[in-house]
Amino acid sequence: MNLRRRVGRGTLFIVAMLFAMSGALRLGSGIGVALAQTDNAESAPETEADPTLCESPSALAAALGLREDRLAVQEAALQDRLAALALADAAISDRMVAMQALEDELKATLALADGAAEADIDRLTAVYQAMKPKDAAALFETMSPEFAAGFLGRMPPESAAAILSGMSAEAAYGVSVIVAGRNAGVPKN
Repeated sequence: MNLRRRVGRGTLFIVAMLFAMSGALRLGSGIGVALAQTDNAESAPETEADPTLCESPSALAAALGLREDRLAVQEAALQDRLAALALADAAISDRMVAMQALEDELKATLALADGAAEADIDRLTAVYQAMKPKDAAALFETMSPEFAAGFLGRMPPESAAAILSGMSAEAAYGVSVIVAGRNAGVPKN
């Protein structure tokens, strides 16, 4: 029981010390900022007269003139920034248009390549279909079952059946399983 009480006091002491250090840091950082501000205020020469403190009309006019000059410089800087932003915006817009044109060109090229590949496969399917079923069956048995299933799946059922009947039972079964299972993973909803 005595040991538990000591551990509890040690924890409370640590928490109290953390609070005390946090307060000291906050107080110290506030003093540092305040001292820095007063040092800056004392060391910085007054560059512009406050128009509300001017006693004569000529001093007031001079103070207002200085203020107007400072505002003109700031306005010119803002105009330069706006011009730079407008140039950057135009450059970005031009690049976006160029990128879109390149993307459209790439899509057209890919579509052309896909169309050419599809035409080649259709032509080869027609060649296999025009062959004698016995010769085509011998050729299909040497192909991988996935490759053969792709061609047989594109053929009319009569041509595919004639080729499958000329293949060995094992090869015909393997190709049939692949053709049957090709769309098994397609979502039904």
